[in-house]
Amino acid sequence: MELEFERCYRAVDSRDQRFDGWFYTGVTSTGIYCRPSCPATTPKRRNVRFFPSAAAAQSAGLRACRRCRPDAAPGSPEWDVRADVVGRAMRLIADGVVDRDGVPGLATRLGYTERHLHRMLRAELGAGPLALARAQRAQTARILIETTGLGMAEIAFAAGFGSVRQFNDTVREVYAAAPSQLRVARGGRPTPGGAGTITLRLAYRPPLHAAALLDFLALRALPGVEEVRDGTYHRGLRLPHGAAEVALTPAEGHVSATLRLAHLRDLAPAVARCRRLFDLDADPAAVDGTLAADPALAPAVAAEPGVRLPRAVDGLEMLVRAVATQQVSLASARTTLTRLLPAAADGGLRGFPGAEELLALPDEAFRMPAARRETIRAAARAVADGSLDLDPGGDREEAARRLLALPGIGAWTAGYVAMRALGDPDVGLTTDLAVRRGAAALGLPHDPSTLDAYAGRWRPWRSYAVIRLWRAA
Repeated sequence: MELEFERCYRAVDSRDQRFDGWFYTGVTSTGIYCRPSCPATTPKRRNVRFFPSAAAAQSAGLRACRRCRPDAAPGSPEWDVRADVVGRAMRLIADGVVDRDGVPGLATRLGYTERHLHRMLRAELGAGPLALARAQRAQTARILIETTGLGMAEIAFAAGFGSVRQFNDTVREVYAAAPSQLRVARGGRPTPGGAGTITLRLAYRPPLHAAALLDFLALRALPGVEEVRDGTYHRGLRLPHGAAEVALTPAEGHVSATLRLAHLRDLAPAVARCRRLFDLDADPAAVDGTLAADPALAPAVAAEPGVRLPRAVDGLEMLVRAVATQQVSLASARTTLTRLLPAAADGGLRGFPGAEELLALPDEAFRMPAARRETIRAAARAVADGSLDLDPGGDREEAARRLLALPGIGAWTAGYVAMRALGDPDVGLTTDLAVRRGAAALGLPHDPSTLDAYAGRWRPWRSYAVIRLWRAA
């Protein structure tokens, strides 16, 4: 990734928080790296280097600034929306694939050799997959050190380190302090709420229109899986090592996340999925700038800046929801979907059933037409056997082809899944009835073909325009 020195230095000199996560500032005279908005005195030009990732800065021998905590910056919006191999790799690394399956597993998921994948990541991010995963493990370890009362050995393995020695060495190298010193510096107070409960702050680039997010999710909430109450979104999760519950509360400058995990090794994927669900790595300035250039959308953008694209924590769940919503109301679809959900043993929230669970359900559990039931089963079989990848690191074009090959899946369903499950920022959905109603409400053409041609001016952010048209409807 090309980093123009003058542009980056101006961002650092003005402490522009919009660039946090886009790049990292290395200061050779102090041996630290910072986020662009760090409040410290602006370093001299001759002492500054810019890095495309925290892992690249660490590989250059720099430690994280204790004042601005650059490892807690929002992720780069580039890796969040890009559909190429590097963007897919970054999303999979954030979801913990390297910690679970190693670099060979990551390379297999992406369809490249380890050597070629390493070369591509080095060229764009200045660090290979191991270094990128190591930087994430260090951040996970710091969160556990500062927010729990766990012993250091437990934290080491929960964060994904292979040994306590590796954990100690990495923390000292990245933070220039021993793990015990980090705990003392933060007061050593474990998070209230019991074992496995962690509270942390998820950063985002302002503005964030929290009401739009919560309204969207509340309208579609499935009882037993999720709910919105008192300004907080609650939901159950299925994670690689067990179940979890999360509560997300938007606040000024961050989203407060309280995670209750069955296994602490799931912290990194839980955080990645929460960030993805709330679209916290988006660049609202770029999105709103493009949409506001259209006079029909400009008033809505001015009135509600920072509207995000609510995404998904599970691709198959989003596909099942889309199929169940075909030709019926949201309320009717919610009733149908609720019947597919076994109750949680403790009466709490649980994750949506996985592919194997859906395939094991009897016919009578599907209160829908037989053709629609068979569509869901065909999709579940494809996900279970690996022929359909709806994870954030999946190939969007390949997923679309495979979706359209399934019986009962049309362009609207494939587009909806691409938008919400795969994070495609540029899906128009111009045949959607609510999109057309929203367009009519704003004085835009509402015939599908005419609206599709008009929507070209919203590229590459048509998915965000869809959210605004839904709100207008």
